Amino acid sequence: MTAALVAALVCLPDAVKEAVPMKALVVYDSVFGNTEQVALAIGNSLGAKEDVAVLRVTDVKPERLNDLTLLIVGSPTQKFRPTKAIVEFLGSIPANSLRGVGVSAFDTRISAAHVNSRFLRTLMRVFRYAAGTIARKLQKKGGSLTIPPEGFIVENSEGPLKEGELERAAEWAKHLCRS
Repeated sequence: MTAALVAALVCLPDAVKEAVPMKALVVYDSVFGNTEQVALAIGNSLGAKEDVAVLRVTDVKPERLNDLTLLIVGSPTQKFRPTKAIVEFLGSIPANSLRGVGVSAFDTRISAAHVNSRFLRTLMRVFRYAAGTIARKLQKKGGSLTIPPEGFIVENSEGPLKEGELERAAEWAKHLCRS
């Protein structure tokens, strides 16, 4: 299934969705609660509770990945990477098991503009953020990237989220429909 077809299924009118139900799963890890807030905003933007589940990575059972239309995975960026729990989750997904599934990724991060150290800003440009790593791993498992990975800004390592980021997360999720 192509990313465009996945997006079309996600965005079906409600009357058609009843005949072809969408199953979306937002999986996240969160250390200070910021990534959880973003995950919930994304999940709420995608649709009804019966069509969309938002789960902390430690609560995801392997069978939750069956018959998905859409899988979105998010993590805080820690040491330029996703959390260990997200890395382990992605590693546990069997090869090619995401064929026909639209995938995307997000992270929470500190903006390079808010970092005073030139050295740290250089490291941020070189090593990047968690969302890109997550997206690549999802694609290696067979998923079709529906929209580019996205980062949502926190004011400092423990948060809070920058003003407007939850609204931006909800809008980003709606772009899944426009892909």
